[in-house]
Amino acid sequence: MEYKKTEETYPEKNIFEFEHLFNNRSEKEIRIDELLDLHSPNVREKSLHISPDVGFEASLIKNPINTQTAFSQFGLMLGIFPPMALFGTLIANSNRHSDDYWVFPLLIFVNAVCAVVGFFSGKVIGRMVAETEKWSWGAMLLTLPLIGILWGIMTGGAGGLFIFVIGAIFGAFIAALIGGIALPVFTIFHRWLKKGDLIERDQFLPLSLGISLTIAAIILGQALNK
Repeated sequence: MEYKKTEETYPEKNIFEFEHLFNNRSEKEIRIDELLDLHSPNVREKSLHISPDVGFEASLIKNPINTQTAFSQFGLMLGIFPPMALFGTLIANSNRHSDDYWVFPLLIFVNAVCAVVGFFSGKVIGRMVAETEKWSWGAMLLTLPLIGILWGIMTGGAGGLFIFVIGAIFGAFIAALIGGIALPVFTIFHRWLKKGDLIERDQFLPLSLGISLTIAAIILGQALNK
């Protein structure tokens, strides 16, 4: 007698067959989450623009810049122009020798470090300022110089590290003075001009360049009056 080997077949299991045993969420809860996801863009827009009128004005901005980007680019300008003016005055007032050629690339490198640190730290400062701009004008103006001093210490100290130890202390001190003045001035205009979280690039550039170049001009002017 021949025995034929029969293949037993088993029903194919669905890996999601027992999912309902571990999923305790009701259909109502799932539906609520879907509605929240659907309306989340509106919630974010309300948090950015505060009111429908401001939201409409923000939508009319052709070249918008948000707060973090604005302060990041402003930090880049502060890291370029005031240190450049300071280094220029130091070179002009120093007794240059033929063997001091290494000073020029060193100062250019330090200037670049200040610009890079100002740019990236400006994103953090922008988030801090965005919160203070929600406060009253009095509370904001009292807090901004402290944030500016902190920003200056971060930027000037990082650049000055490459000019021995005294350079870090001197750089942090000078940059703290600049940050303590420049940040409040810039933020006052930024709060006036912004729509929600956005500012027009055509307004941002004259403002940021004007403040940075004015500080650089003051540094040069002080050197010329000596």
